[in-house]
Amino acid sequence: MKASTFVYPWDVNADPGAALRIAGLGVRQVTLAAAYHSTRALTPRHPRHRIVTAEHAAVLYPTDARWEGRELRPYAAGDWAPGDAYGEAAAALADAGLEVHTWVVLAHNSRMGAEHPDTSVVNAYGDRYPWAPCIAQPATRAYLTDLAAEAAVRPGAHGTELESLGWYGLQHLHAHDKTGAIGLGDAGYYLMALCFCPTCRAGYGAQGLDPDELAAAVRDALEPLWRGAPDDAGWAGVEKLLGEERAAATRAWRDESARTLQEAAVRAVREAAPDGFQVLLHADPATYRVGANPGVDPAHILAVADGVVVPCAGGPGLITPFAEQGRAGAVLAANLPVVAGMGGSPETLAADAAAAREHGATELRLYHAGLASDGDLEAVRSALGSL
Repeated sequence: MKASTFVYPWDVNADPGAALRIAGLGVRQVTLAAAYHSTRALTPRHPRHRIVTAEHAAVLYPTDARWEGRELRPYAAGDWAPGDAYGEAAAALADAGLEVHTWVVLAHNSRMGAEHPDTSVVNAYGDRYPWAPCIAQPATRAYLTDLAAEAAVRPGAHGTELESLGWYGLQHLHAHDKTGAIGLGDAGYYLMALCFCPTCRAGYGAQGLDPDELAAAVRDALEPLWRGAPDDAGWAGVEKLLGEERAAATRAWRDESARTLQEAAVRAVREAAPDGFQVLLHADPATYRVGANPGVDPAHILAVADGVVVPCAGGPGLITPFAEQGRAGAVLAANLPVVAGMGGSPETLAADAAAAREHGATELRLYHAGLASDGDLEAVRSALGSL
């Protein structure tokens, strides 16, 4: 199975040994961040630093003229990734014999939400999520589509992986996050992700819902969860709390918004890319799920993109709905965490890869070569050597 590992530019730049060390793991490809959200990252082997603080969502390359005069535009990185940090790292990795693909984070941008609050998701209580742009708003959709095309198609890149190309919600690893006290589960997180900005209110109206009545119904539905009642898993839990008709209408609006944005973004990437450029989406097979791996319809997305990257930290089961589509040539990449200190299991990588293959995976994605310890990397090297 072809394996790729995720990497940040700051893992590679100014470290003469980084690219060859990554190539020595046995991966054929790297998925290198070109546009990324704010983070604080460890760099355990870098000769010049051990911690990198990316203060806000940024592009890691110089932008072009398409953004001139536009209110919504990407932010340049600060001293954590100056200049063309992506291009510098990509060149070093390519020189080490690795195929470089871009890693592009889209609808996840706290700085944009802080500076342009009207772009953010607004929940049924009126709270804004500055980290979560509302993907139904026309200006936000135009921004995300153009960002996808620019950040994906960097010089020398063979393909891209688009993360967060869909709805985001409450789940967010924010600085000093304190939102885990209540176990909301699938249904609660869906209800807390429903957006009530003016665009979405109009969208619910087009589905036959009164947005004020819907917001009140969402608040009522959440009350048992705030009191500690267990959540019924899956979509059935949403239907039980909100009612089948209301739930279906909200999902119809949100599914259409996400589906058409995904189509537009992939089309924009293809128009900007050379022939043979591969386009993958980070995705979950249940359309009501939100976050870095937003929910998609497997049949639809495999007709739009070349494949998907699927989270498999909890097992390979999420790959099955994509594999059942039977689309020849589709890339179904199992995303496996290999950083033990972050809950990954590099020691079981060979077994996890075999299980993913049995469920239909065609490739592996390993999170994350830059964050992993030397022991983690040695376990990865050993596992990939046995596959």
